[in-house]
Amino acid sequence: MCCRSFSSSSPAADSDVADSAADSTAVVDDADADNPPHREKYDVFISFRGEDTRLGITSHLHAALLQKKIETYIDNRLQRGEEIRPALLEAIEKSTISVIIFSQNYASSTWCLDELVHILKCNNREGRMVIPVFYDINPSDVRKQHGSYADAFAQLEKRFDNSIEKVHKWRDALTTAANLSGFDHSNKSG
Repeated sequence: MCCRSFSSSSPAADSDVADSAADSTAVVDDADADNPPHREKYDVFISFRGEDTRLGITSHLHAALLQKKIETYIDNRLQRGEEIRPALLEAIEKSTISVIIFSQNYASSTWCLDELVHILKCNNREGRMVIPVFYDINPSDVRKQHGSYADAFAQLEKRFDNSIEKVHKWRDALTTAANLSGFDHSNKSG
């Protein structure tokens, strides 16, 4: 999974492009000059439930990506004193790919569920790549909110009974993400 693309061309083709660019007059729109191109800060954002996976699959995935020189964001990059929510949402927005590690207790974290909703919003708006990983959880349990996810949502529905729309957004986000092509490590093999 590499998100940088490289192209090569011959020196002759490069000089032809440079010559034709020098010959033409460039017209720059003032609005474009004020809005520099959107630059990504991270290649990969990893969404995970810390107590389930931080010291296991998440740390191994993070190390493997860094070894391959893939700039990766996980929440241990937060600076002391930095507000968590805005920093995480900004990191999601500045990442090219989001990897979501679904685990037994992912749905019991409103932080994780809010991250998931934002990841999918960025995916829909900007075409970001989202890769689900199902770790020690069956993809259909995530998709249909069965098992530990049913238990988590029973608690969330009680806790958020005055804002049930938020709970519905979380349910929809889980269903959408679980329908994406990803990696099934529900049996923890491999």
